[in-house]
Amino acid sequence: MSEKVRIVGLEEHVVLPVLLDAWAKAGVPRIPQLGYGDEPFARRLRETGDQRLADMDDQGLDVAVLSLATPGVQNLEAADAVSVARDANDALAAIVDANADRFQALAAIPTPSPEAAAEELERAVTQLGFRGAMVYGRTGAKPADAPEFDDLYATAERLRVPLHFHPQTPVQAVQEAYYSGLPNGVGPMLATAGLGWYYDLGVQYLRMIFSGVFDRHPDLQVIAGHWGEVVLFYLDHIGILQNAAKLERPLADYFRQNFWVAGSGTVSERYLRWTAEVVGTGRMLYSTDYPYTFGTRPGGFPFLDTSGGVARSFLERAPFTAEEKAAIGSGNWERLTGHVAGRRGRHDATLG
Repeated sequence: MSEKVRIVGLEEHVVLPVLLDAWAKAGVPRIPQLGYGDEPFARRLRETGDQRLADMDDQGLDVAVLSLATPGVQNLEAADAVSVARDANDALAAIVDANADRFQALAAIPTPSPEAAAEELERAVTQLGFRGAMVYGRTGAKPADAPEFDDLYATAERLRVPLHFHPQTPVQAVQEAYYSGLPNGVGPMLATAGLGWYYDLGVQYLRMIFSGVFDRHPDLQVIAGHWGEVVLFYLDHIGILQNAAKLERPLADYFRQNFWVAGSGTVSERYLRWTAEVVGTGRMLYSTDYPYTFGTRPGGFPFLDTSGGVARSFLERAPFTAEEKAAIGSGNWERLTGHVAGRRGRHDATLG
């Protein structure tokens, strides 16, 4: 019998009291999808104890890499973003310390204050032992390729840790132009989890490439969820911009050298095979997008349910070799971030 595949999920969301308080202060809607209220989904989003561990066991997940739900601290004023990110990262570190065999974490980054963003990434990696950070594309209307984020990208490159980009809701003008006026309340869903999230973030990736972010930081590593946020499916067509953009490398090379791709709980074998064809299994990671894909919910889809062992069985049934499945499940993640493991322990030892 083959050895059981170890699975590390990289997009496993949580909200913390400090974040809920900050969102409320900023006027964010108090809805279950953001962790407010007593509905089962909202409770799962806040949970970091026995219930989450039980759900991980139910899915077949060995380790959850925790990160704040979108948009993290990126919709806050600069001063608030800095303090909330720091408090949230300290809280995440305590959660990981309490159960280090099952939890890791990606740092919250206060991009509304770019200088502080780079400093907080440094602290989170070197002092808290985080293996990277979760960021959410735009900061307000400011795109991810804005020059003021170069210090953040340079810091990630120097520390050799990845930045996992997660979608957020398109800007209001885009919502009104493309997603308003539809019947039956479809518009807001189409603007977010239905489609808008993925287009919005895919455009950020392309802006980063065309603006030279990866030419200035050739070793910067980015994790893309949702099977590459649409872009992988259109690389051949987008390639018509190759000459006009004056890229230093072929467009596809950026995705094969600077990007790692996970499925975010979309258990589609077609997308799985296509991702392997485009970037190769050596650049594929795993994620469940918990709790957004845990169990069926009104308006949900069967391929977005990772409960009942589906997260594990999807990978185990994949049309890959045992070695490739092991790499996707956890081996690639360890290859990408294993050098960070133990930093918190070494830092604590120096304090003792």
